[in-house]
Amino acid sequence: ILPAPTAALALSTDSFVVSPLFFPGGDIGSLAVHGTVNDLAVSGARPRWLSLALIIEEGLAIDVLHRVLASVALAARRVGVQVVTGDTKVVPRHAADQLFINTTGVGEVFFPLPGPQSLQPGDEILVSGPVGRHGMAVMTAREGLEFDPSPTSDSAPLLDAVVALEQAGIPVRALRDATRGGVAAVLHEWAQASNLSMRRREQDVPVTPEVRGACEVLGLDPLHVANEGTMLAAVPRGAATAALEVLHRVPECAAAVRIGEVVPRLLAPVVVRRVLGQEIPLDEPLGAPLPRIC
Repeated sequence: ILPAPTAALALSTDSFVVSPLFFPGGDIGSLAVHGTVNDLAVSGARPRWLSLALIIEEGLAIDVLHRVLASVALAARRVGVQVVTGDTKVVPRHAADQLFINTTGVGEVFFPLPGPQSLQPGDEILVSGPVGRHGMAVMTAREGLEFDPSPTSDSAPLLDAVVALEQAGIPVRALRDATRGGVAAVLHEWAQASNLSMRRREQDVPVTPEVRGACEVLGLDPLHVANEGTMLAAVPRGAATAALEVLHRVPECAAAVRIGEVVPRLLAPVVVRRVLGQEIPLDEPLGAPLPRIC
């Protein structure tokens, strides 16, 4: 029996089937916690309780399971969420790829957000850090691609950043963690919800050298690659400087920058302004160029 909530509740559930189970910067255990608590955090909710369900392939080494569960416990303690219930199922060999995890999170809303339908022309768009790190970390680890240095996942909790924005009184219109489909997917979702267009400046989106190099080799756009600890925020015109000052005090968001603005509806829902001023459409992600990354 859970204690009576003190605020409106938010609920999120997700399943994690990442391959390999361990990758630079994280593993399926911490990823399962971060993925669900981040969904709650960007909804303006403080994660309180978590369920954990494991689907285990017959023959999984017990030390691998212990490592994953230790990672779950560490990630949950870090964000202050309690794992209060769970389930375990073992399936025959080849019925699953080692281990699948499902988590459901319950949180209490502390920062009500208007949402992307409230976006207005002139609103400024921020990103909390370099993009594409998680997808490229998993991809290069899975395929045995050797880069020096190797891409490292950004898998991390976003709760501290959201709490900091709320406590500083920053007027946030919308937040979204840029997971599957990356930054491009979020911008297209916001354009559809608001019936406006999103304009980003080509030179302003942060990409680490190792991610940029890996994407060039593989023919991928970093804006289409998944993140697991990076979010987008939309704030009214003039609020970006204060919002960035707040985010820069949170370790996970020290590299946060402004990447664009909301504009009246154009022919394309999302456009990229090139260095010389030309504007080109940014396509919506289609298919799954990086399967099994979360």
